[in-house]
Amino acid sequence: MAKAVENLIEHFDQSLIMEDIARELGMSVSGFYHHFKSVTATSPSQFHKQIRLQEARRMMLGEDLDASNAGFRVGYENPSSFSREYKKLFGGPSQRDIARIRSNLER
Repeated sequence: MAKAVENLIEHFDQSLIMEDIARELGMSVSGFYHHFKSVTATSPSQFHKQIRLQEARRMMLGEDLDASNAGFRVGYENPSSFSREYKKLFGGPSQRDIARIRSNLER
């Protein structure tokens, strides 16, 4: 599973193809899914999504990117999909979240 996690982190900006990852590990897709979830407490696709969104957040903070560009760079083709997923993971719109983090860092 460490190899799968490393692969997902390294290729966060690419589409997730479970069949390919499972095949690389010599597992069935369902076996990979269940084993991954037992090790990480999340599904491979959810883990992948979290890595993408965390990287986008880092880009918005560190590289001063706007949400559209950060979302695109981490593999989201649809800005509204990115915004919806970002809000779901971090509890609010990206612009407000980034402003809050910056405000906390200035204290």
